[in-house]
Amino acid sequence: MQALVIVAHGSHLNPDSSTPTRRHADTIRATGAFDEVQTGFWKEEPSLREVLRTVESEEVYVVPLFISEGYFTEQVIPRELRLEGWDVSEWDSDGLSADTATLVAEDTGQTVHYCGPVGTHESMTDVIVRRAETVTGDPDVGEGFGLAVVGHGTERNENSAKAIEYHADRVRETGRFDEVRALYMDEEPEVDDVTDYFESEDVVVVPLFVADGFHTQEDIPEDMGLTDDYRAGYDVPAEVDGHRIWYAGAVGTEALMADVVLERAADAGADIEEAIASVREETRETPAAGD
Repeated sequence: MQALVIVAHGSHLNPDSSTPTRRHADTIRATGAFDEVQTGFWKEEPSLREVLRTVESEEVYVVPLFISEGYFTEQVIPRELRLEGWDVSEWDSDGLSADTATLVAEDTGQTVHYCGPVGTHESMTDVIVRRAETVTGDPDVGEGFGLAVVGHGTERNENSAKAIEYHADRVRETGRFDEVRALYMDEEPEVDDVTDYFESEDVVVVPLFVADGFHTQEDIPEDMGLTDDYRAGYDVPAEVDGHRIWYAGAVGTEALMADVVLERAADAGADIEEAIASVREETRETPAAGD
């Protein structure tokens, strides 16, 4: 038997924080690719510390639903799962290349294939583009449009910006959009000035966040000038300084995110190619979590 465990932050304050994680787990569970599919959270139940006890399988693939490598993926999750002998050097990563470390959970004896975060996987680029398609309602969106990939940005974790730049570069290389920029909340170039960075009249803004919350639902819309008060809502697209801003909300709510989770598990050795193909096809018509 083999199990998949998707681990995420969760929130005591925002009950919708875990919705995308649980929904992606449901999508994967329906494929039958794993004998068991479970979710675990830092701030919700089941907790990271207990989640391995909720599965019977002796072999477990653990995929962190986090955007970047850092404190949670390198310290909190391995500690809470009690992965014997864990050391971040197991990943031999440059901040973007964490792949898989196979270890044993000290208290349960399970073999755990601990994967890198979804946010640095190359297939996340496809999810960003799909998010642009979803918000515009155009499967061919690109020509005449700019695309802004938005991250938190922080001096405390230089890897936070690396993931944003990585995917912005990958989208830019496709040549699909007229302009592609990486913007941030807490460092330059800031999303507050989004219209200063684009000549395109139409700009799709995709925040590289796992779930919608305070930053994506309140801060970013107000900072961009979509609304003076997020509680009053805003139009999509919204007119700002002569541009039409198509604000997509958190990328992690896009149904195709389930594919990235599967890709991580496949890279770790899970034989699930049929499930990956099935999810890619199914999620094309599936609305984003919370929509």
